[in-house]
Amino acid sequence: MKFSLLFFATAAAALPAVGPDYQRPAAPVPTAYRDLPAAGEAWKPATPADGTRRGAWWKAYGDPALDELETRALGANQDLQAAAARVEQARATAGVARSAYLPSVALDASTERQRYSLTEDNAFPQDQTNTYVGSLDASWELDLFGRVRRLNESARADAQASQADFESVRLALTADVATTLFALRALDQELRWLADGIGLRRRELDLVRAQRRRGAATDFDLARAETELASTEAESAGTANRRALLQDALSLLVGEPASAFAVPAGAPLPFAQVPEIPAGLPSDLLERRPDVAAAERALVAANARIGVAKAAFFPALSLTGGAGYGTSDLSHLFQADSRVWSIGPSLYLPLFQGGRNRATLARSHAAYTEAVAVYRQRVLTAFREVQDALTSARLLAEQSSAQDRALAAAQRAGVLAQKRYRAGFVSFFEVIDAQRTVLAAERASTQVAAQRLTNSVALIKSLGGGWAPSAASTTSRAFKASHPLSPTASQLNS
Repeated sequence: MKFSLLFFATAAAALPAVGPDYQRPAAPVPTAYRDLPAAGEAWKPATPADGTRRGAWWKAYGDPALDELETRALGANQDLQAAAARVEQARATAGVARSAYLPSVALDASTERQRYSLTEDNAFPQDQTNTYVGSLDASWELDLFGRVRRLNESARADAQASQADFESVRLALTADVATTLFALRALDQELRWLADGIGLRRRELDLVRAQRRRGAATDFDLARAETELASTEAESAGTANRRALLQDALSLLVGEPASAFAVPAGAPLPFAQVPEIPAGLPSDLLERRPDVAAAERALVAANARIGVAKAAFFPALSLTGGAGYGTSDLSHLFQADSRVWSIGPSLYLPLFQGGRNRATLARSHAAYTEAVAVYRQRVLTAFREVQDALTSARLLAEQSSAQDRALAAAQRAGVLAQKRYRAGFVSFFEVIDAQRTVLAAERASTQVAAQRLTNSVALIKSLGGGWAPSAASTTSRAFKASHPLSPTASQLNS
């Protein structure tokens, strides 16, 4: 009997599970990217490859301070630690689901003293009895229709999705640290420009005051010089305030109190540009995006839960039993005559559930449809983010070149305006306008440089982090020529 039931349980595990087997849904993908020439590589649907080694991609920028901040953030950021704890929870939940494959065994030990009424029919010759029982009870669900298998499949997919979500948090954290530091460095550069401008305006104010005493300048010229100096000092204070707020935001990312955290001023922006990207950019780079992987793992879990809902329509067969000892005399508990045992199957057959099973199945189908839409949206978002970063890289390079020319011209105009004013050919208004133009051009150049660095981080993030050198073996010559100082792919994966 016992051997036949065990054989039946083994055979049941080999039966196909009810519900649909997972198949990856089609997702819309482009044939090529704009701003990046195609290299003839075939496109293919994205499949999760988020476990691929990414490396410390931020080292490509050659900034020791950035390397240190990234290390501190990965070790102390509380959002990342919370995500890691969620991964452990999901893995534990998967372990709970996996335990349903095996029998559950429990020790049942009890003792009872009972008094019987002597004024009613009593089969016992005494009015009080003692009962001692010690047994092992076991139960095992025979997975005839795959309910346990589908539950386990869903739990595993949820655990994998949680791991992918952790990678998403990690990637977003490292990108935020880099972009925040670059923005802070850009403000440091702007503060240096403003400090130079303040010094220049103070010297100009002294000059105007001297000329006013000699009668070569008017009170209006003096008021304009004082206004220009005060306005520049106000801009400097506002920029310093924005820097302080960015520094506090960076302290939150690295998991340290804002009052005890500081980033020294004075370091320049890292002299790096957009990293080299494989020509054609096949979709296998997008497969490494953890958010796309998480969306697909959620889709696998939703598909498995359809099978769980369908299994509720079918019978559930369990094998239960127990073996042990029972006696009314404790000294006889482990004697052969005190042995007790029971074994037998139990069948649960749903006959009328008030529509609950149908509603659960309908909800599971709707949840799967939602997961498909979320997955496709994640894929579309991934392609859009890569396209945005590539387009911005090209246009920001053009903007940077034009801005550098504008800065050089503004600086020449500023020098000429000062000479013409001192020679008496123009009014002080022309000097003020020229100085304002120079300062604006200097700050704009710094801002464009910071945007290019920030966009390079966004491009790396949109591709799921760094990549292996083999992925970048074929590089667009046009793209490479427009970014001659780009960090190499091997640097990104170091």
